[in-house]
Amino acid sequence: MRILGIDPGLQIAGFGVIDVEGAQLNYVASGTIKTTHLARSDLPARLKVLFDGVREVVQRYQPDVASVEIVFVNVNPQATLLLGQARGACITGLVSSDLRVAEYTALQMKKAVAGYGKAGKAEVQEMVMRLLKLPSLPGKDAADALGLAITHAHVGRSAAILAAATALKPNSSASYKAGRHY
Repeated sequence: MRILGIDPGLQIAGFGVIDVEGAQLNYVASGTIKTTHLARSDLPARLKVLFDGVREVVQRYQPDVASVEIVFVNVNPQATLLLGQARGACITGLVSSDLRVAEYTALQMKKAVAGYGKAGKAEVQEMVMRLLKLPSLPGKDAADALGLAITHAHVGRSAAILAAATALKPNSSASYKAGRHY
């Protein structure tokens, strides 16, 4: 299975692609989609760059599923709204490409990757490098995106096994504890 992780951001959105073969995780690609070349006041153009960038990544790497970070409420409500719009552009790019999207909080990703929900960016970068056997540290945004893909590789597999073992179907309601799936 090929998983695309997206760490949404209005100025820089990270992406990471991994292949999962059994318990083996293999790095495919990672990078960023930047809107910093556009005026900060031109929100529609920035959202279009994110949407188009996500669709280009999907077309190039052909993932089977995507994993996106859930936005947390910030101290600054305006920043939270802007980040939510960036996240919406990314998710729209994914679902318009007919991908299933799973969502995880930053705390869930950090716990799955670093073993500690309050791990710092440097710890996430280090663990992503180790888990994927990379020759050097990935950038912060790419590391978070790869971390989201790794999280889905672990959590998604467990959820599929549980769903297959029971008569219950996966819950599609917005559940922060288990992550959201669409």
